[in-house]
Amino acid sequence: MTSSKIRLIIRKKLPALKLQSFSLRLISILFIIRLSKIEEDIILSLVGKEIIEFSAQAYHNGEFITVTDEDVKGKWAVFCFYPADFSFVCPTELGDLQEQYETLKSLGVEVYSVSTDTHFVHKAWHDDSDVVGTITYPMIGDPSHHISQGFDVLGEDGLAQRGTFIIDPDGVIQMMEINADGIGRDASTLIDKVRAAQYIRQHPGEVCPAKWKEGAETLTPSLDLVGKI
Repeated sequence: MTSSKIRLIIRKKLPALKLQSFSLRLISILFIIRLSKIEEDIILSLVGKEIIEFSAQAYHNGEFITVTDEDVKGKWAVFCFYPADFSFVCPTELGDLQEQYETLKSLGVEVYSVSTDTHFVHKAWHDDSDVVGTITYPMIGDPSHHISQGFDVLGEDGLAQRGTFIIDPDGVIQMMEINADGIGRDASTLIDKVRAAQYIRQHPGEVCPAKWKEGAETLTPSLDLVGKI
C-alpha cells in the first residue's frame, strides 16, 4: 500500500477517531460527576439511617469490653469520634464530654468515644493523662476503620475526623456534626440537642425552633403557619 493511500485512509477515519475520543472523555466526566453525587448522597443520607453493624473492643472503667451495635440500641447514645490518642485537642474534648456525662446519663444517654487507636492504647492514655484518666464512658477502638467508615468520618490520613452523632433507641442517627481537626467541640451544646431529639420523638408533628430549650414553645408545621414566622 502506497503512502498516499495510507494518508487517504487516515483522513477518512480521522473524524470517527476524534468522535470516539470525545465520547470517551465525555463518559469519563459524567462518571466522575456521578461518583461525586453518590458520595454526596452518602453523606447527606446518614441522618435518619440506622447505624452499621459492628463489634469492637473498648476500654471502660479499668476493663476491656466488647461493644456492638445491638448494645447501642434500646437507649439514646452519643458517638464522639476523634483523630488520635496522645494528641492535643482530643483530650480537651473528651474531658469536656466527661463533664457533661452525668447530665447525659440522666437523660438516658450513653456516650461512646471512638478513634482508630486500639483499646490497648486507650488504656495506656487513660493511665497516663490526668484529663483522660477522669473518663468513665466507654472508649471504643477502631483499628480496622470499620466504624469510622460506616459513619463516614474516616479521613484520608486513616484517622477519624471530629464527628459527633446522636443516635435514638432504634439505632437511627438523629444528628451529626463534623468539625475540622483544629476546631474543638463544646459538649454542653449536646444537652439541648438531645432534649430536642427526645421531644420530637415523643411529640410527632411538632418541631423545635432555633435555640430551643426544654419547656419552651415548639412549632406545629401547618398551612396556617406558612409565612407567619
